[in-house]
Amino acid sequence: MASSSITSNFRTSNMRSVFWGESSRICVSLTPVPRVNFPRWSIECKESRIGKLPIQVPVNVTITLESQELKVKGPLGELSRVYPSEVKLERQEDGTIRVKKATETRRANQMHGLYRTLTDNMLVGVSKGFEKRLQLVGVGYRGTVEGNDLVLSLGFSHPVRMKIPDNLKVKVEENTRIIISGYDKCDIGLFAASIRRWRPPEPYKGKGVRYANEVVRLKEGKAGKKK
Repeated sequence: MASSSITSNFRTSNMRSVFWGESSRICVSLTPVPRVNFPRWSIECKESRIGKLPIQVPVNVTITLESQELKVKGPLGELSRVYPSEVKLERQEDGTIRVKKATETRRANQMHGLYRTLTDNMLVGVSKGFEKRLQLVGVGYRGTVEGNDLVLSLGFSHPVRMKIPDNLKVKVEENTRIIISGYDKCDIGLFAASIRRWRPPEPYKGKGVRYANEVVRLKEGKAGKKK
């Protein structure tokens, strides 16, 4: 009886061994195995700590929100921005603006904090403005403003002449300190980076164009033969 029950639940099959080249008799069970259902947990992405902060609207700034486009107007100028479909803007009852995610996707998480910061920069820019400072370090390095051009002497055989954008103001103090001001923080950063690109600080003596308060790590030069 025991042998008949075993043969009814198992079937033997001949399988040839790959390594030894000989037949082996393997018992394969025909008893159905119950299906195990694992619980499914829904994962919700956390909101960005920066993105969930409300944005205060200054008193002297007028905002216009149309679908995915935001226009801000203040005493220093006017800016506008079109937002992607992953985020949305909401005007609160207390007058603040909130940037929220429209979908729960990875790109929406990336855009959430970014566009909250860009929106805040727009409101601060048209009301108070921004500025960025550069320092010229090196013998003979100097800069001057001639009309609507910034002229730099950076050790080349010819002076570097750069046209100043219309929405920016550039001032040079003591021939070596450049101050860039305006209401669009993105344009200020781009113009400052284009100036620095002409002569980045070199790592041995630190000569070049650097941002104010920028820390330049200097390398140790070739040392003489130790005795």
